Amino acid sequence: MDEARRKIVRISAAAALGVALALACLPLGVFPKLACALLDAGCPVTGEPSGRLPQVTRLTPVQVAQSGRYVALGDSYSSGEGVWDSDEPPVNDGADRCHRSPGSYAPLVARTYRFARGTAFYACSGATTRQLLTGQWGHPPQITRVDGGASLVTLSIGGNDAGFTEVLTGCIVKLPWSSACVDQEAAVNRRIGELQANMMTVLKELRVRAPHARVIVLGYPRPFPAQPSQTVDNLSAADQRWLNAVTRRLNDAVKSVVSEFDRTIAAFGGPGSAEYVDAYEAFTGHEVGRPQPYLNGLNVDMEEMTVNARSYHPTGDGYRRFAELITRQITQGPGRPMNNYHVTTP
Repeated sequence: MDEARRKIVRISAAAALGVALALACLPLGVFPKLACALLDAGCPVTGEPSGRLPQVTRLTPVQVAQSGRYVALGDSYSSGEGVWDSDEPPVNDGADRCHRSPGSYAPLVARTYRFARGTAFYACSGATTRQLLTGQWGHPPQITRVDGGASLVTLSIGGNDAGFTEVLTGCIVKLPWSSACVDQEAAVNRRIGELQANMMTVLKELRVRAPHARVIVLGYPRPFPAQPSQTVDNLSAADQRWLNAVTRRLNDAVKSVVSEFDRTIAAFGGPGSAEYVDAYEAFTGHEVGRPQPYLNGLNVDMEEMTVNARSYHPTGDGYRRFAELITRQITQGPGRPMNNYHVTTP
């Protein structure tokens, strides 16, 4: 009640003051001063505001990548199969079964950047998209290594889904004059088609576990020269061209899924990204059969008559080339602004 009376008094005073000033023809500058003194209204603001809003800064691609943990997943092209040495101490638990090697690109990337929450390296040789989610050799699934603290995830995946090892073996062991290599076309195309749905499942699961992370998917290199001229490991020039084409189709299938997923993230203004690194031409001039190849050729243990798992996997130079591609992608980003922000409270 008292507050209501005070309002009435103030309003009456303001009306009376206005009439008096109008009749007295006082200068206009006097009214605000009197209003401030009598009514506590229209007084000038002095000093700093009583409070400030938080400062919001958009992060760069590198800042996003380094803000948490780097998790390296994937198949043999990520684990380091081509340089794995059974005599070396395992890099972590289960590394001996998964053939994880310090010579892979993941440890090289980890040494290039300082990640706020460290690095986790769990790529496993032979992994398919399904095994990425379900596990191998009795180990926890690779996907479980990813959580909300992850800021960067790298992986190569899909080659085993397409049955590339079996396809390559079928090409190598065929009779020289047979068409057994290219006769695998229909089966390969079917498997690559099925891969796309599984690849989308992997990306969705990564997104659920690490919604702010950058996910970088590495493609596969062309194994043979673009225009082969000689037979290599019982593979004719025609066989080599066909295997190159299979690699291209595999890469295109993975790239299309990754690109579509990132467009969806961007359309909703979401944090994080899904990025594809095209490695198809990465080993140009250093393919199998060249003087300094970045891929191991066929390696057969003549005593045991077995094919060494290093066959047709990157050499040390090949993994260093992969590391260059990944580090460049980390710097360049997805080709669009990142929607990750840092908030500074005053």
